[in-house]
Amino acid sequence: MVAAIVVATIAWWSSLSLVVDAWRPPREELADGLQTALTRRWNAQELDPSAIERARNPEWDFMSRTFLVLALANDALARPDVATANLEVIDRVLERTLVEERDHGQRWFLLPYVDRAPFVDSSGRSVFVDGEIALMLAARNLVDPDESFSRELASRVELIEAQMRRGPLLSAESYPDEAWVFCNTTALVALRASDPVLGTDHQPFVDEWLAIARERLLDSKSGLLVSSFTHNGKILDGPEGSTLWMTTHNLLLLDPELARSQYEAGKEALVSGFAGFAWAGEWPSESPFADRQSLDVDSGGVIPLLDASAGSSGMLLLAAAAFDDDELLDALMRALELGAFPVEHGGGTEYAAAGVIGSTVALYALRVGPLWDRIQETSA
Repeated sequence: MVAAIVVATIAWWSSLSLVVDAWRPPREELADGLQTALTRRWNAQELDPSAIERARNPEWDFMSRTFLVLALANDALARPDVATANLEVIDRVLERTLVEERDHGQRWFLLPYVDRAPFVDSSGRSVFVDGEIALMLAARNLVDPDESFSRELASRVELIEAQMRRGPLLSAESYPDEAWVFCNTTALVALRASDPVLGTDHQPFVDEWLAIARERLLDSKSGLLVSSFTHNGKILDGPEGSTLWMTTHNLLLLDPELARSQYEAGKEALVSGFAGFAWAGEWPSESPFADRQSLDVDSGGVIPLLDASAGSSGMLLLAAAAFDDDELLDALMRALELGAFPVEHGGGTEYAAAGVIGSTVALYALRVGPLWDRIQETSA
């Protein structure tokens, strides 16, 4: 009897994956639909593209801008005929972001606990904010150079490198006495992306950082990169999927060999699947956080039994796409279509359960590639 139920369940799920495939649009069509809905938020002057997301989480508002700019830059490089339209949106995002930072300070994009203590570094700056703004500026200039954005990029890069060099691990804080591998590898990518724009060479500094990371930031049990640590290098959080997958994507530009080893080890530790669907956990099984089935700003909701983290599964979309892991990407997309509730919005598509940030990550995953290629080509 039990065997029959198991067989029937497997057959039902397998049939469900076929049904999802039947209604799921091709990747390029889905990317176009997501892009239409997400850019409309910035094209329609009567709309405030950030209000809802900011109310939920200021980090999500900020990161959704970064992923949108990166997606549009990739699309502009892949399809020059849409470059002008994409640049208009990119410029609108950048201009608004820089104005808000000037008017409100970096805390505008950070969670309230930024005020719990002063930053250890004398600059009092967040590499989370500086790194993503620098990456957006570099991406924009790699599509089409702009003098004013280049000047802003040069200033931002100088701040980032100086702050990172003052850190004992060559890493800067995102929050007071809290450095994140996600943010520091993103900042390193921004430095590398700025090189062809500014005529500089940050590869030696990148190599220094990577050597320290291999020595100080690898978890002894899993071999995965940890997520966060203090300014002096005390580990705060071990490996987390929501950080790891973005980090592997960044490492593809910085150190492809380390990127591949971390991606494969991460899949082994965190990725699960069944009958054509896939998802990712947030913490490895040996992590002290593995049994924490509650909301977390990075993990999102964690579904018990399945150990499926919204944050980790969403960011895995990006990693799978970046590593050309088509089988896993398809399985993740099936799960997204089934569980994130795609809805029509503004003539395009968004995922209601994923919000703007999740929908934008999905768009970036579907566009990823040309920008990293451009950086490598122009830096060779």
